[in-house]
Amino acid sequence: MFNAHRRYRVRKARVEGYVKQVFGTRKALITVVFVDSQRCKSINRTFLRHNYVTDVISFCLETSPILEGEVYVNLDRARAQAREYNVTQTNEIARLVIHGCLHLAGYDDTTTAQRAAMKAAEDKALQQLFTH
Repeated sequence: MFNAHRRYRVRKARVEGYVKQVFGTRKALITVVFVDSQRCKSINRTFLRHNYVTDVISFCLETSPILEGEVYVNLDRARAQAREYNVTQTNEIARLVIHGCLHLAGYDDTTTAQRAAMKAAEDKALQQLFTH
């Protein structure tokens, strides 16, 4: 985990728990990087050719023998979305980390059906995290 955001901090142990919630015992090396909106837009533009800010971006670097990937979480958007969705910042950050990890695990959210399946997986992971 790497925190590149200047004002907000996230506890490493929590982030490790979010990643483990998705991958369980599967061998995976996932780096989670917390960024601000400016850096997120720059990453999105440079690597995905999208000229806008988003809340989470993930890159799969390797799938075999061990899954390796990076998840970039925009903490500015996480804070704003937590207010918008009336959830805690911790909950929204967890959702974004889980969402990015689900992409690395093979989920997609291009179609309505894919979005529904991904949302169900997110909700299940969040429920397991915050009710145990």
